[in-house]
Amino acid sequence: MELEFSLIILLAGVALAAGFFDAIAGGGGLVTLPALLLAGIDPVSALATNKFQAASASVSATATFARKGMIEWRRGLPMAAVAMLGGAGGALSANYIPATVFQAVVPVLLVAVAAYFAFSPKLDEQARRARLSAAAFCLTLVPMIGFYDGLFGPGVGSFYMLAFVLLLGQGVMRAVCNSKLLNAACNLGALLVFGLLGNILWPLALAMGAAAFIGAQLGARCAVHFGPTLIKPMLITVCCLMAGKLLMTPGNPWQQWITTCADAVKGALA
Repeated sequence: MELEFSLIILLAGVALAAGFFDAIAGGGGLVTLPALLLAGIDPVSALATNKFQAASASVSATATFARKGMIEWRRGLPMAAVAMLGGAGGALSANYIPATVFQAVVPVLLVAVAAYFAFSPKLDEQARRARLSAAAFCLTLVPMIGFYDGLFGPGVGSFYMLAFVLLLGQGVMRAVCNSKLLNAACNLGALLVFGLLGNILWPLALAMGAAAFIGAQLGARCAVHFGPTLIKPMLITVCCLMAGKLLMTPGNPWQQWITTCADAVKGALA
């Protein structure tokens, strides 16, 4: 597919902003994937190319947190390996699972994430009692979220962070850092599969990847500096925007359900 240079530059700018946003609160795919589709790129190539820039952003953010000694490598590496396998499995399954399943479920999950952080009075660095062992967490939530990342993607960073906070009892900044490691791992697993299948538009992917890397470096530094003060409102905003975007997508099952209910009510009142 031939791409104009001006289009590549424009999408690289989108990736820069998305990388900054993603490093802080997750959800960069909310910006980049629709932009790729609006540019006329077919869905599979858009998903694969978006995964390259997403991997660049998540690896960049992980490297920044690692340099500051904020990554728990001993516990995190086994989880990262499982997340990578989940991401690869999701990418392999991308053409087989109906998109309507995710269109219906993901907005509900995103609203739940936003509601939890909006109304939780304890979003801080204080550690809490873990509700799940690290081994159980690694074998259940980690591959499930990784699979979703390979199959679709937006919101993965938010999902991992919420899981760390709710189930492992971590403070929000610690959860952000650890979630970036897993996010990078499942991105790389999915990217490997998409690359082997030849779905990636490499000139565009390299430009967007470089821009996302820079944006994530800036975003990670802001996250370290401002901590939960910045993360909480951005996370809530990202989740609500993602949920709204998905619900407004033409053909979303929730739209069809609302239309059916409205028609039923009109029929009953007529």
